[in-house]
Amino acid sequence: MQRDAKVVVITGAGSGIGAALAKEAARSGAQLVLAGRRAEPLVAVADG
Repeated sequence: MQRDAKVVVITGAGSGIGAALAKEAARSGAQLVLAGRRAEPLVAVADG
């Protein structure tokens, strides 16, 4: 994944495509803003 932005905002980041996108963006060095309906899955994604 190539990125030009320094910060990536991902909605639905707690599961599925959003979680996969968050992991890939983090691997590419982006700073992330994760959003979702429940905090627990977001924390799990953020912790890697």
